[in-house]
Amino acid sequence: VYGDVQRVKILYNKKDSALIQMSEPHQAHLAITHMDKLRVFGKQIRVMPSKHQTVQLPKEGQPDAGLTKDYSNSTLHRFKKPGSKNYQNIYPPSATLHLSNIPPSVSEEEIKEAFTKNGFTVKAFKFFPKDRKMALIQLPTMDDAVAALIKMHNYQLSESNHLRVSFSKSRILSSAI
Repeated sequence: VYGDVQRVKILYNKKDSALIQMSEPHQAHLAITHMDKLRVFGKQIRVMPSKHQTVQLPKEGQPDAGLTKDYSNSTLHRFKKPGSKNYQNIYPPSATLHLSNIPPSVSEEEIKEAFTKNGFTVKAFKFFPKDRKMALIQLPTMDDAVAALIKMHNYQLSESNHLRVSFSKSRILSSAI
């Protein structure tokens, strides 16, 4: 949500800690700003700068126990294009999520059902009036929204459409439901 992750290394002797390498220093700063002390799956996480400049991949033939992953070619990167609109839509975690890449054939009920089926309670939902490819969905708490973003980003809505999920600056007013 805050930048493109290039590499991740879970520390061998400290499995509750990891090094995360972002594409740009600015993205690492955004992640620190918005995620330090955030609750993720019931636990508060700490996000801080590392003394390491890069995450080293294991040398050929060296055992790694699957703790290091390279995501440099991931299809999930949001900021590949310079000047991407995604840079203008970076917001702190909130209970309201912005959904995009919704195909015209998918209804409000189908989207709500996808969230419910994955264990989330939908408090409110609203398509954008001028663009039905986008919607807002509100969950009961910010913790729920964090978990939903993790689980529902890239959720397959149709054969060629995967849901894009990010935090929203907006709220859904109860009169709009």
